[in-house]
Amino acid sequence: MSTRAGFVALIGEPNAGKSTLLNRMVGAKVSIVTHKVQTTRARIRGVAMEGESQIVFVDTPGLFQPRRRLDRAMVAAAWGGAADADVVVLMVEAHRGVTPGVERILEGLADIGKGRTVALAINKIDRVEAPVLLGLTEKLNEAYDFAETFMISAEKGHGVDTLRGWLAGQVPESPWLYPEDQIADLPMRMIAAEMTREKLTLRLHQELPYQLTVETENWEERKDGSAKIDQVIYVSRDGHKGILLGHKGETIKAVSQASRAELTEFLGRKVHLFLQVKVREKWQEDAERYSEMGLNFKDGNA
Repeated sequence: MSTRAGFVALIGEPNAGKSTLLNRMVGAKVSIVTHKVQTTRARIRGVAMEGESQIVFVDTPGLFQPRRRLDRAMVAAAWGGAADADVVVLMVEAHRGVTPGVERILEGLADIGKGRTVALAINKIDRVEAPVLLGLTEKLNEAYDFAETFMISAEKGHGVDTLRGWLAGQVPESPWLYPEDQIADLPMRMIAAEMTREKLTLRLHQELPYQLTVETENWEERKDGSAKIDQVIYVSRDGHKGILLGHKGETIKAVSQASRAELTEFLGRKVHLFLQVKVREKWQEDAERYSEMGLNFKDGNA
């Protein structure tokens, strides 16, 4: 039996459920999931096995109207991920329907979709009635010639197995690209940083989560099998540091505990996590930070 392997890009607006779908497909948490938009920055690849097929998922940042350099780099990364993939899956939220953002993505697909298979996945189907779903399916398929349409709930798992099975047959015949037991090609340092950033995003409000970045500065394997991880949270203003630390250090302590617990579960061993907060005023204009997030600094140019 011949093996198959290929790249599948998940695209859509922020909060369409791309990270949730990726994590369910892969069966492990490789992409951060929060209620806030624009939380996925780098093109995180998760690897799923289905029969003799290896499906490598590219979880792209949500496509939106960019305002800042970081926004522009994220949108460029999203379209770049789609252009590099064998199969593209557009995710649309059932209850939001064809928004102006979805219309812009459909326009972009007219170019990116040439020569590749593009499927539609209508997500969060439990939020609407059947007639609404039917109408949305017809409208989207009139706007673009999708190879296949799937009705799913990434959160609850409905329709996800069907989609994964279909994707397994769409990726090209090829030797596997990764070892069978590897779920992501991101270094563990980056996954650890993403987990801490998720906890910060959940804990903080408004704009601040987009003004910070997390870096794993040091990773030490200890003789007892545990790992000591030192991370730095960079903020762009001095005032942000106080918000991040919280009253008597309560905020940073809660974030540290939550991140440590998840890292311990993810790695299956004890983790000693140490967080520091530093001010780096113009980190969003620092090319090195972008490359660490898997983004291209030049793509952020207006």
